[in-house]
Amino acid sequence: MATDPFHGVTLEAIVTALVEFYGWPELGEQVKINCFIENPSVNSSLKFLRKTPWAREKVESLYLFMLREKKRQAKPPT
Repeated sequence: MATDPFHGVTLEAIVTALVEFYGWPELGEQVKINCFIENPSVNSSLKFLRKTPWAREKVESLYLFMLREKKRQAKPPT
């Protein structure tokens, strides 16, 4: 049975994790939306993402990619 990676994870937690992993400049490159590029903040990003479904989908997709990258980086080399 597959687990939902978004279960119990708020949009704020997703944005915060992405900022910690990528930083604002790289996040703005990955998802080209002004709230990540011009005076970025978690609050302004949340406001925009809550009312813009296409942008939220991109952010959620990048979050899933980030989780896979973290898991891959955590594996010891074989």
